[in-house]
Amino acid sequence: MVTKPIDLLTREALQDPHPIFTWLRENDPVHWSDRHHSWIVTRYDDVAELFFRPEISSDRVRPLIGKAKSATAESDELLRMIGEWMVVTDPPSHTRLRQLVTPAFRPARIAMLEAQIHAITDDLIDKFIASGETDFIKHVAFQLPAAVISDLLGAPYADRDLFKTWSDDLALIAFGAGADIRDDRYTKARAALDDMSEYFQGLIELRRREPREDLISTLVHSESTLDEPLNDAEIKSMCALILFAGHETTTNLIATFVGTILPREDQYRKLVADPSLMKTAVEEVLRYDGSIKILHRWVLDDFPLRDVTIKKGDRVLLCLSSANRDPRKFDRPEEVDVTRHPNPHMAFGKGIHTCIGAQLSRIEARIALEKVFTRLPNMKLVKGELEWVPILSARGLKELHITHEARA
Repeated sequence: MVTKPIDLLTREALQDPHPIFTWLRENDPVHWSDRHHSWIVTRYDDVAELFFRPEISSDRVRPLIGKAKSATAESDELLRMIGEWMVVTDPPSHTRLRQLVTPAFRPARIAMLEAQIHAITDDLIDKFIASGETDFIKHVAFQLPAAVISDLLGAPYADRDLFKTWSDDLALIAFGAGADIRDDRYTKARAALDDMSEYFQGLIELRRREPREDLISTLVHSESTLDEPLNDAEIKSMCALILFAGHETTTNLIATFVGTILPREDQYRKLVADPSLMKTAVEEVLRYDGSIKILHRWVLDDFPLRDVTIKKGDRVLLCLSSANRDPRKFDRPEEVDVTRHPNPHMAFGKGIHTCIGAQLSRIEARIALEKVFTRLPNMKLVKGELEWVPILSARGLKELHITHEARA
């Protein structure tokens, strides 16, 4: 087996991890990395299998407490707080938490949001056109998911700038940061969580007095119908997770879509000519450059994978971005084809931890992008290399500047 040192946190790898993923898939698909103290798994079938193996745990934050060389009381407390999030727990805790929040993401509830998504998107495009600005992320791609998740939770949309600040600070911890990221990230992330906790405590108390048709009201008033209702700390933890994950990944999807399609004139023109292709086009961009590159897992018991034995206590990196370009699963995986169907990508994960907001994210992206490609014809990227946020697990652009010809 030919192998070599792998570092996914260099600037080159953070800008474009796919050359490394391609090499690993073909030469060392289950690779031990001393740099990351993890197994890096890159082929589609292997990643898909690991979502369902009983030896694999999603409880991947709490094992880090007190283990890092740079661990402090502050960083350990931060990890304890994030370790309560539903997405990093296993059954039975995960099952209980997911059952409580599932009603907010049922198809009927999401369908009720569609008219609002249409109206918000039109308003954002109107303002974007009128402003003469070029930063598509700041004025459109961030604003729409922030508005939708605010409505879902029952939080004022006017507080969206707070959401952005908190999310940016949390992302440096939740998604893993590159070496050039500031040293005070634990302090910033802890402050963000503390501020969010205080913020949501106020909303919890308000919704106890004045319930509405929103998630916080649902969680607060589930107390009388459950054998084991959520306490305030659990409700705040759930709200923090949904606020963070609920708009961060959708913002990245919408922006990445525009950044991916505009340089590909043939694909761009297909969408302009036939907006009904947007549904398959969104799935294709999720496959080609989805918002989550890597998922972290811990190993509960030894098990074999290909020609190696994964040991209890090891960490595994499931490389979704690599699996979604595996030529064993996809024809022409390095090409973008907005008509690709079927498209069995894993951008939202698999199994019990499949993203609970996947359908909402798809609908937001489809509606927003149909309107953007219809109302802003002849869009062009402002010249210059696209800069990606230097984070290990997530994939998102720092900025996306475009020019366009507006259509009313």
